Amino acid sequence: MTATATSVELQPAPGHGWFVYGVVEAGSRLPEGLTGVEDSPVHLVPHGPLAAVVGEIDLDRTSGRRGDLLAYTEVLNALAGQMPVAPVQFGSVLLDTESVVADLLDPREEELSGLLTDLAGRAQFTLRASFHEPVVLAEVVAEDPEVRRLHEHTRDLPEDAAYPERVRLGELVARAMEAKREAEAEALLEAVLPYAAAYSQRSGGGLDHVVDVALLVDDDRRADFERFLEELAEAVHERVRLRLVGPVAAYDFVGSEGWA
Repeated sequence: MTATATSVELQPAPGHGWFVYGVVEAGSRLPEGLTGVEDSPVHLVPHGPLAAVVGEIDLDRTSGRRGDLLAYTEVLNALAGQMPVAPVQFGSVLLDTESVVADLLDPREEELSGLLTDLAGRAQFTLRASFHEPVVLAEVVAEDPEVRRLHEHTRDLPEDAAYPERVRLGELVARAMEAKREAEAEALLEAVLPYAAAYSQRSGGGLDHVVDVALLVDDDRRADFERFLEELAEAVHERVRLRLVGPVAAYDFVGSEGWA
């Protein structure tokens, strides 16, 4: 269906509510046969310049299953390939069509309309970079005389021997890896950010972590961006592994409040 229907025409069945996926512009047309959580057909609830993307869900059903998250992302990514869409927080359920209008579309009309305008012609990509750990650890050993000395001293000893030296070695390696991580992340961001209209850096962990960043890329720059990433990945592959995910819906660029 399209968003030209009036919002009161569509209601969930008794005992059911609306699982809310996101918000699009009124007049948008859904991909044919699109289904979401529980394989329920996806509909639009229009109101003014906006339309909520919803699907029927049993109100007594346990939510938050892994399959639900997969269905949620598949719906949003399918929409993002055809139109600007503002994702709504996963697991958002409203009782009926009137609640969708009163709690989401009406009070946030100006904000969501502006957001959809900003997202038009753009898509999110996520770039994850990690060290090839054996190579970078070898660099640390080669570059730091104390690390090298402690490594040579402890490597052939039993695990329960030379405990203070092992602690000191771990501290020095962690410090050196953090310095390398900061330098590598700064260089990567400096290289890729010119291709992005906006970015959102995520926190990460693990000794091999370098950077995890969401990038909002204009459609007309996408080919150049992907080509540049391929060239960069080839240039740094011996010590840094790059992984690009996307295009997907702009999950990282819709704010952190309640519905979005």
